[in-house]
Amino acid sequence: MPIDPYILLLLGTVGLAALLPARGTGADVASGASTGAIAFLFFLYGARLSTREAMDGVRHWRLHVTVLACTFVVFPLLGLASRGLVPVFLTDPLYQGLLFLTLVPSTIQSSIAFTSIARGNVPAAICAGSFSSLVGIVVTPLLAAALLGGGGGGFSADSVVEIVLQLLVPFVAGQLLRRWIGGFVARHKKVLGLVDRGSILLVVYTAFSEGMVQGIWHQVSPVRLAGLLVVEAVLLAVMLLLTWYGAKGLGFGREDRIAIQFAGSKKSLAAGLPMASVLFGAQASLAVLPLMLFHQMQLMVCAVIAKRRSRDPEAVPSQESAAPARTAVGTGGRSR
Repeated sequence: MPIDPYILLLLGTVGLAALLPARGTGADVASGASTGAIAFLFFLYGARLSTREAMDGVRHWRLHVTVLACTFVVFPLLGLASRGLVPVFLTDPLYQGLLFLTLVPSTIQSSIAFTSIARGNVPAAICAGSFSSLVGIVVTPLLAAALLGGGGGGFSADSVVEIVLQLLVPFVAGQLLRRWIGGFVARHKKVLGLVDRGSILLVVYTAFSEGMVQGIWHQVSPVRLAGLLVVEAVLLAVMLLLTWYGAKGLGFGREDRIAIQFAGSKKSLAAGLPMASVLFGAQASLAVLPLMLFHQMQLMVCAVIAKRRSRDPEAVPSQESAAPARTAVGTGGRSR
């Protein structure tokens, strides 16, 4: 499977931070720019989310509750269980990053794309991903404060307040102003997409620069990275199986099961990176490493599953799923 081009950009940004990390005044400027970029990023998220679409999706509440339970209950429980892998497979900092990975919300665009390819319930995937992102703005930092504690870079009430001011307030502002700027955002979707991708790259550069200055990469070895990949592969496999067969046990039909599997088994890089930079500080570079690796892994595996699902004998194309298919696939695999 081809590597997501955006992952290559992220890796290139990590390489740049390794060769030319921001120091002194440059680090202060990069940190300030990163803070502003994160706020603007979540402002755009708020301006893009259609309140009417979200309210229409509430009617399928059982599906959305199932996805939220997978994202914010089952995933974190598996993350906590992985504590037993320290120190054999994981170092403590890598475990902290893995646990943080299990706390971030689900993706939006890639969940829609894969659900559409597999001929599942696309409207449900749209709403499930949107609800997960919205809930995650509040729930992820609270779960991080409760589960990671002092090991995650100094979590405190101040950290939660900072998350609210930097992420939730801009998101709400975007929602409130959507009536006036929603049309502009829709017309300039591609340009603003480049802006928010650039914002994430700036966040990555700032976080990894600080990690280089602190000498944090001396804690990671190739053997530890290999162990992390094995653990993440098992985690993804468990969640894919649980979401598919668990949804069947709850009585969901094929199209709903597809939406639950793709929305409930994936994690958002775009939402996780800004949160990690706020919550982990100098430790953010190691904290986001498991998320970056898991993101690429989930795209590759889910692409294969979606294509296989599309060839199922019971998969019947419909107008409802065909139209979003072209829109979702056209996003270029971007995940949120």
